[in-house]
Formats: sequence, structure tokens, C-alpha cells
Amino acid sequence: MNSQLAASLATAVSALPFEDFQIFQEVLLGNMVKTTSGLAGGHACIRNTRIAVWTLISLAQQGMSEAALLNNFPGLTPLDLLAARIYYQTHLVEIDALIASHHSEE
Repeated sequence: MNSQLAASLATAVSALPFEDFQIFQEVLLGNMVKTTSGLAGGHACIRNTRIAVWTLISLAQQGMSEAALLNNFPGLTPLDLLAARIYYQTHLVEIDALIASHHSEE
């Protein structure tokens, strides 16, 4: 995507009425976390990566900063980390169970 197209999209999105902007945000964030059978054990991942939400949340819970996460996962953006946190908030039991199961394997 070129910068002119990105700027045009940003202008269009920022001009949306409040209710439409809220819907856009929900849809965008919803599309940023994907669960694909056969990919990363079928666990929720960020966009089309193999970076599982539970991994990011686990590392954050262990004290890794957002800057360190972005440095260690250079394909991610701050918005990706926000999407992971929002997914976690709405899937606490699932993510906490995955974290617990992976920690017990260590």
C-alpha cells in the first residue's frame, strides 16, 4: 500500500460519523485476530502471522514492555498489541488456560 492510499483511507475513516467510526473500529479490531485451523495449533493469532495472542499476553504478564514486544516481534505494530489485549479481555478463560498449560509444560 502506498502512502497516498493510506492517507486517503485515514481521511475517509476520520470523517465517519461517530456511530460508523465505532463500527469500523470494532470490525477492524475483530479482523486483526484470526484463528486458523492448522496454524499455530489453531490458537488465536495476530493478523496473518503465527504470533499467538496467548504468547504476547504471557510475555506482557511476565513484565515484557510494549517496546520490547515490538522489538522482539518486528512484524507487529502497537495496534496489533492493542488488538491482542482486547481479544484477551473478551477471552480471558481461553487465554489464561493456554498460558497455564504452556507454563506447566516448562
